[in-house]
Amino acid sequence: MRYFLTFAYNGTPFHGWQRQPNASSVQQTLEEALSTLLRREIALTAAGRTDTGVHAQKMVAHFEADLSAEKEANLVHLLNRYLDENIAIHDLLRVQPDAHARFDATARTYEYHLGYSKQPFKQGLVYGVPTALDIDKMNAAAQILLEYQDFEAFAKKHSDVKTFLCDISYARWESKEQGAIFTITANRFLRNMVRAIVGTLLEVGRGKISVEEMHQIIQSKERGEAGYSVPACGLYLTEIHYPERIYTP
Repeated sequence: MRYFLTFAYNGTPFHGWQRQPNASSVQQTLEEALSTLLRREIALTAAGRTDTGVHAQKMVAHFEADLSAEKEANLVHLLNRYLDENIAIHDLLRVQPDAHARFDATARTYEYHLGYSKQPFKQGLVYGVPTALDIDKMNAAAQILLEYQDFEAFAKKHSDVKTFLCDISYARWESKEQGAIFTITANRFLRNMVRAIVGTLLEVGRGKISVEEMHQIIQSKERGEAGYSVPACGLYLTEIHYPERIYTP
């Protein structure tokens, strides 16, 4: 039987999702927990990879296992007892035998969290920006993203990808009491893309880049024309969308 596991994690203590030699990863931590509890080696395939320090409010990964009804019903509880406070398991879902956590995802949503003042209780969870920002201009520039599909200007250099095309369906800033949150949804994202977009939009909010210059930056397809990449600490994967057909009753 194939299952989707949905879970959240604080990315601060991990070197990203993917297994790495001599470094702690979310994938290794979860695979070891599942393998211990199920008494067989379990391999997880996730919806995507998050970099070092990036958080996930919702991540999805699939795995194969022959579970008894009792084990299936109790596995979420057992995992949450076994794992420390940095990972929380949300759900275990039966899916079709060919369902794929990465390739069947139709869209992904990220948030980037800013803080306008020192917030000691959110250290490692928000990016501190002490200067005033023009949210209206940042939103105007964000809407320009929806006019394009090629985002090479925001991709990490020398990325091993076949295409830089992404379909962004939503991009907007929302002011909060002590900061702001940027939400962006697309069918796929390039490596470092969201952090580069946020850094560029922050430059718009500071008046260093005009709203209209966003067109030139995107059309240039040059990473050097865009703004800086913001730190990983404020980035959260918040939602992954799938077609209903992949789930089984």
